[in-house]
Amino acid sequence: MDNSDVVKELNAFLEGNYMAVLSYERYIQHVADQDIKKVLQDIQKDHKYHAIRVAERIQNLGGVPADDAGIQGSMVEFMNRFKKATDDPNFILQDAIKGEDKGIQMSEQLVRGDLDPESQKLVKDILNEDRQHLDQLNHYVH
Repeated sequence: MDNSDVVKELNAFLEGNYMAVLSYERYIQHVADQDIKKVLQDIQKDHKYHAIRVAERIQNLGGVPADDAGIQGSMVEFMNRFKKATDDPNFILQDAIKGEDKGIQMSEQLVRGDLDPESQKLVKDILNEDRQHLDQLNHYVH
């Protein structure tokens, strides 16, 4: 496999992390409970760190990392502007869980078998951390 294919797959994965960062920003803005806000901020920090790690891997492969959520992310953010804003922490948590789960599923399909061993390990490690996010979020759902 040539590096351009790996870079393309990693960039799509990177855009997904940028989408997560944007989504968590929206959640953080609408939640008043400080414990839940802290959990959301911690998860957002993880996604930012994941983006840094993936961008570095892309650079190490000689590629240029994406610098935003891409067209799909722009569409999602556009649609989110029309979603009813809510301050209900349970709704916010459920929406975050749904988004995190969907992101994991999409990422698993996206990178299935299309990466070199080092990139595959990086993505698997990140997806394992994303699964831990689900546990964290589920802990606060009532």
